[in-house]
Amino acid sequence: MTSMMTHALDFGPLLLQTPAGRLRAVVLVKPSPAIEAARPLIGEPGIVYSRALEQHEILRKTLEYFGVETILLDTHSNDPYEVAAANAAIALRDGAVLMRPTSLSRRGEADRMMAELARLDVPLAAHIAAPGLLDGDDVMLAGDVAFVGLGPRGNDLGRSGFSEVARARGYRVVEVKLAAGVPSLRAVASPVADDTVVLGGDKADPAAFTGFRTIVLERGEENAAGVLCLGERHVLADVRYRTSFSIMRRVGLRVEAIDLYEFAKAGMTPAMLALALKRD
Repeated sequence: MTSMMTHALDFGPLLLQTPAGRLRAVVLVKPSPAIEAARPLIGEPGIVYSRALEQHEILRKTLEYFGVETILLDTHSNDPYEVAAANAAIALRDGAVLMRPTSLSRRGEADRMMAELARLDVPLAAHIAAPGLLDGDDVMLAGDVAFVGLGPRGNDLGRSGFSEVARARGYRVVEVKLAAGVPSLRAVASPVADDTVVLGGDKADPAAFTGFRTIVLERGEENAAGVLCLGERHVLADVRYRTSFSIMRRVGLRVEAIDLYEFAKAGMTPAMLALALKRD
């Protein structure tokens, strides 16, 4: 796995001072031709590799425009979903936790990410060990809470192992039941402030977010909730969800919209495409 880094990064003793703080550094994984084998959502056409490359480059440049350091990794496998960089690991306050993805074809991503994080001097907090399973897309931090999705992926061992690590670092762990057909928590939920979460319709149990302000989007645009938080009440979103933009802007969010349709065809959201490594 090779990488491209725009500037030297100083990760320091804290990676994430707050989950909705100003985004400083991310890891992205370049799409490969294998992305055309991804299964599209019902009613969507297949992914076009050349367009996915163009849109991914726009994502990278947009992040850099807003002051985010980007580390771009080459693909290493033939898994069409490897581009979803957030699946391999999640950064906590003092280190990264390596996941053990449910899909056998994605297990090697965690090992490759571990090598890349070591090269960047990013501290390792823990890793999910066999036979535990947990995908990074099923973990979402908001305020001092670590939300863990209960859906078709992962297992109790993986979730409990991560919960122990998170609690030891001061997070309260809350499990979130996902509706049938929802692939991951971060497809339908994202933090936009320390006390505010965007939710996609009725796809995630709203009772899990008691104590948080919730911005609930309309049915049919559930994946619009998978925004990437650039900073307090400032998000990067997929341009196709215009109704949801209106809702988010009406409650005071600043929304940056770019075309990520090739990834949306397979249910991949902005939050899933970027592994957030550092926030102020």
